[in-house]
Amino acid sequence: MSQPRQMPGVGRSPVERLAVDWIACSGRGLCAELVPERIGLDEWGYPIIAAEPVTADLLPHARRAVAACPKLALRLQSS
Repeated sequence: MSQPRQMPGVGRSPVERLAVDWIACSGRGLCAELVPERIGLDEWGYPIIAAEPVTADLLPHARRAVAACPKLALRLQSS
């Protein structure tokens, strides 16, 4: 007998990653101060986002950074 197939993504928690709207971002660097584990800054102050997903322990900090972005350029994307 074959086992029942599970639909892709069902039963898994969504993976969240930080993303930047480059048009809106003005390079103030607040996001890097709030989530330094996932965001660094380049020489002009623009964010460099780590490729790794946001872990559960960093999720509250990432949400705070998204909410605090003065240009609303930072967001969390679920995949």
